[in-house]
Order: sequence, then C-alpha cells, then structure tokens
Amino acid sequence: MLIRRIGRRRQTGDRSMTTLAAALESLQLGHLKPGDDATGGMAPPLAEALEQTTTAIWSDLFATMMNTSLERDIEDLGWGLVNLFHRAAQKKHAVIDRLTDDIRLLIAEQDGSEINASNLEDKIEVARKIEEAATCYEQMRDVAAAHYIRETGKSWIPGAGNRISLGVTSAIIDGRAFLKARRDKVRDANTAIGTPVVFTGGRMTFRSDDDMRQFAENLHRTLNAVRERVGDMYLVHGGDMRGLDGLAASWAEQKGVQQVRFGLDRKLGDRAGFRRNDQFLNLKPRYVIAFPGNGVSERLVIDAKKAGIRIVDRRGPLGMPPSAHNAQAGRKSA
Repeated sequence: MLIRRIGRRRQTGDRSMTTLAAALESLQLGHLKPGDDATGGMAPPLAEALEQTTTAIWSDLFATMMNTSLERDIEDLGWGLVNLFHRAAQKKHAVIDRLTDDIRLLIAEQDGSEINASNLEDKIEVARKIEEAATCYEQMRDVAAAHYIRETGKSWIPGAGNRISLGVTSAIIDGRAFLKARRDKVRDANTAIGTPVVFTGGRMTFRSDDDMRQFAENLHRTLNAVRERVGDMYLVHGGDMRGLDGLAASWAEQKGVQQVRFGLDRKLGDRAGFRRNDQFLNLKPRYVIAFPGNGVSERLVIDAKKAGIRIVDRRGPLGMPPSAHNAQAGRKSA
C-alpha cells in the first residue's frame, strides 16, 4: 500500500518534491509569537495541498522503512508523526487563548478613539490568522491519523487531552463576535451529539491467531448491530489502547462514530476505576456493551442493571454471549 502511494506521488514530478520540501521546512514550530506579522498578508495553504503533502511525507518515510530492520518501529514512529501535527495545533490554540484575554481587555478599554479601535482590529486579525494555522495543522493531523489507522489498524488517540477539530474559521467582524465564535466552536468540538453507548472490556490474550480474529469479528459484529439500533450513537470507553478499548476505538473511527473517553484519575488509586464507572452511568447510556474484563468492569455491569440500563453481554468465550456458550456446552453434554 505504501509503495503504491509513493509511486503515484513520484509521478507528479519536481513540483511535488518542492511541496514536500516546503512542508518539511514549515514543520519548524518556533514561530508562534502572537506579534509575528511576517505572514500576516498571506493565505493559508489549500486543503488539497495539505492533504497531498502529508500523504507524501508519510509515504516517503514509511516506504523507506518497509522490509528493513526499521520496520518494527513503524507503528511508534507513525504515532509520533501524527502527534507532531497535533502538538503544533495545540500550541496555536494556546496562543489564541492568551490573545482572547487581550481582546477582552481591549474591548473593555474602547473609548471611541481610532487608536484603540485599530489596536483591537489588529489583535483580532492576528488571532484569526493563528486560528487558520491551527486548522491547517489539525487537517494534517487528521490525514496522518487516517494513514495510521490504515497501516496499523489502530485509532490514533493523543497521550493526553482531546483530539478535536474546530474546522474552518470564518471572518470575524468584531471582538465580541470573535470571542463568541471561539467559545462556541470549542464547546461544540468538545460535545458529543447523540445517544451514549458505553463499551467496557479489558486486555486479552489468545491461544491462536484464529481465536484472535474470531474475537475481533464478534466485537465488530456486536458494535455494528448496536449501531443499527442506535443510529445516532456515540461510543463511550476508557481509552485503554492496549486493550479492547483500542479495538472499539478503531471501529468507531472507521465508521465515523464520535467517541468520548474517560481516562483513569490516577490520584484516586484503587478507586479510580469505580469513579470512572460512575461517570459512564451518569451519562444515562442506552446500552452498556460488556466484553471480558476485570472486577471493575463486572461492577459496571451490576450497577448498570440496577439502573435499568440494557446490557449487551459478550463476556462469553471469544466475545460470544454467555447464553450462546452455555447452550453449546449443553448440546455437547447431551
């Protein structure tokens, strides 16, 4: 797959190489000062160019590593490449957050003078440009994340915080409009819309590759069936990418299903898992999908039943319903 992509990219000739070189140069992330006007009059790169360039970077790098002693590092390096764009966007948003404080102060100081009005307009324009840059980095991150899941079968999730995209920034008319637009976009990006469905499961080991494939097929079949019943579902899970949460997260990303993850609050020690169960149930989910897990998962199922929440129980062998396994065992004994 990687070799085919790199072959297509090379057919575009020197212009693609120039684009790639320019993109690599632009990855120097030290130019984040709010007062930097060197690119103030320039438009952001076209979305198509960002997508092509990110694909070229990915393809060049990983086609070189395939079938070499570095191949085992592809997954870790791929995660880091996606994270590079993610961190760049985060830094831009941090700058905008500081600028919004300045804008609020300037709004409060408005006295009708041309100087104060001009200062406010300049500050808004700087914030708008930085937000455009953040959007570009988010697009590059999302393109790289799509390559990551295709190559590894795993959904890319940051080590901490959220993965959100604020979308294209519209023109800002005045300071209050900018602040409201910023607030609304961040709020909407952090809000899942629809019906919550909770997924719970632990880390698994399998006796054979066939067992592992059968388990994954049962997990995907279960999630697809629930989605058919709950068309507007968003998936709630614990974010353990080394366990079954990772499989569920990859399914959700490939299906375009929103996700909400609740990580463990390590400060709570042994109570962290039970606190997360409370957070799950406080959402009043339509279903709790339960695959094999630990005692905390078992407690979640018990508490969900007490709350009248329907359980999709797949805690039998290889992700089957326990009732199906018991029926099979009964037929064999008979």
